[in-house]
Amino acid sequence: MALGGLFDFDALSESIEINESKMAEPGFWDNQNEAQKLIDETNQMKTKVDSYSHLKSESDDLSVMLDLIGEDSDSDMESEFVDQQDKLAKELSQYQLQLLLNEKYDHNNAILEIHPGAGGTESQDWGSMLLRMYTRWAESHNFKVEVLDYQVGDVAGINSVSLLISGTDAYGYLRSEKGVHRLVRISPFDSAARRHTSFASVDVMPELNDDVEIEINPDDLRIDVYRSSGAGGQHINKTSSAVRITHEPTGIVVASQAQRSQLQNRQTAMNMLKSKLYELEEQKKAEEKAKIEGEQLDIGWGSQIRSYVFHPYSMVKDHRTNHETANVNAVMDGDLDGFINAYLQWKLEQKNPD
Repeated sequence: MALGGLFDFDALSESIEINESKMAEPGFWDNQNEAQKLIDETNQMKTKVDSYSHLKSESDDLSVMLDLIGEDSDSDMESEFVDQQDKLAKELSQYQLQLLLNEKYDHNNAILEIHPGAGGTESQDWGSMLLRMYTRWAESHNFKVEVLDYQVGDVAGINSVSLLISGTDAYGYLRSEKGVHRLVRISPFDSAARRHTSFASVDVMPELNDDVEIEINPDDLRIDVYRSSGAGGQHINKTSSAVRITHEPTGIVVASQAQRSQLQNRQTAMNMLKSKLYELEEQKKAEEKAKIEGEQLDIGWGSQIRSYVFHPYSMVKDHRTNHETANVNAVMDGDLDGFINAYLQWKLEQKNPD
């Protein structure tokens, strides 16, 4: 069983020792930001090493059990072997998935936004279906989900929603979801029971730490306050605590209504703006690199990444990786790991075509 995969176990163990030596030096906490970054980096490396050691130990135990079964057939032991083998296979799959999370901000929390396309009630309902899907996925991975901004649909569903999904590697997993999602189904809102196609765009950004500097000129901002309109505490609709910030040079708009105070919502919205401006800058760099290398680059909002077909057949297919499943209901209940894993493998192959 090849466990090492995408990292050198011995080199990583040596790096941990070097970092721990630095952490033991006098004056380590003189620069608290740098100290915390080193601790976080070391903990992430330790997680990889500990997972490797755990899986190797379980694999060795299974080998011993298999030898014993070969010497003396025992139905109880054989049943236990099958159970342990299935458990190890699942743990190994999760481990290999985590090894693919090696981009700069993969370990950060994620800000996820859903914006229904044209189509009124049908597309707004599709937006609410995606909201449920991502919420279910996050909860199944023990991530915390906080609604930052929620704009209710005209008849059903949503006009837009912004979520903060908190937990280690949240952005690394969810960056696979950025793009346009297409739904094909018999519309429950059509009395003639005709088939409809709806679209919704999903944007995903890393929540940036305070040590990431993004320059924002206050003169470039238009800040509006309004009454909150979504699900929330008792303050909803009673005070103008919600904040909307428009960055006029780029046209980027962010909003927060999750917190009780206007000041807190303003800070949350500024953090969202910082993440959006960072993503915009990264996209510009990628486009410039593609021009220099003569590549065709398909980034962001215009790319249809996945289709969810309910009728005339059942299928969810990712158009980048060609990963697909006929179990549409499971996907809508948050079973996205197959698509996420396929995306991360696809990105790795793009980086290392040989």
